[in-house]
Amino acid sequence: MSRRSAAGSARRLTAGAALDPSARGVVDYALAKRAALFDLAAGRTRRADVCDAQTYLLRAARYHGEPLDRPCPVCRHDGMTSVTYTYGDCFRADVNGRARRTVELGPLAREYAEFSVYVVEVCAECRWNHLVASYVLGTGEPARRRARS
Repeated sequence: MSRRSAAGSARRLTAGAALDPSARGVVDYALAKRAALFDLAAGRTRRADVCDAQTYLLRAARYHGEPLDRPCPVCRHDGMTSVTYTYGDCFRADVNGRARRTVELGPLAREYAEFSVYVVEVCAECRWNHLVASYVLGTGEPARRRARS
């Protein structure tokens, strides 16, 4: 997949949010989502097994989530949100794994060499949550090594 198509995929996956064109390593979890919903509809999976969002994820969705323009695939509620998390060696321990808005990703991608982004869709009504996509952002430049003293 070319860099251009990977960035295009990432844009579609995050509800049309404008992402840095340097997105790479895009993984789309649509097939896993489809399988989970199919198993739920077929009765092979209990609703409690797929609608199990933890309190911290629900809180992140409430305060940092961005509204999606589609209903929840389980309960059909219109309040679906997308929560974006960033992880990387470049971040301090207290901000690693932090929920961020997509507008924060561009400046971070220009500042840091490499970090991972995970996008989760969440329904606060029925607690449905699913990893939608993951990808890598950053300048791609090698991190500077600290001089030994």
